[in-house]
Amino acid sequence: MGHARDLHREGMMAQMQRVHLVFPGNQLSVRKALKSCMQGLAHLEMGQDDKASVELVLAEVLNNVVEHAYQERDIGVIELDVVRRGDELDVKILDDGVPMPGGEMPMGLPHDLDALGEQDLPEGGFGWFLIRELTQNLTYRRDGSRNHLSFRIELKGDQLPN
Repeated sequence: MGHARDLHREGMMAQMQRVHLVFPGNQLSVRKALKSCMQGLAHLEMGQDDKASVELVLAEVLNNVVEHAYQERDIGVIELDVVRRGDELDVKILDDGVPMPGGEMPMGLPHDLDALGEQDLPEGGFGWFLIRELTQNLTYRRDGSRNHLSFRIELKGDQLPN
């Protein structure tokens, strides 16, 4: 298992088709892990739109783990595994926080922003809507004391870097 800081070693990133990180379940560690993950995936020649989608989905999911799964705890661990398979990224995220309410992911329905005031913004709406829109094969299960979330992100190869 690796840590977010391990991805900064020279030469390691050029050989990776996989990023595997284990890090504390807090906001600062999520930011560092997200940065390390995106650096680890940089050599895969993803287009700008693909990079933005991957980063957005990972940020939404990882922040949800911290805010909800670990809301009643001072400590927790998140495990992130991203593997490139052809034109897809397979992503698995594990944590030992509290299970999702009812054992299911929120629906994440779109909301009419014009009809809502800032204080009326629904919880579990925008983030889960984006996650569902930008991923495929999204699954959640509780296994013992661990949450397992997995999904696939199709890489469209748009706007490849020069």
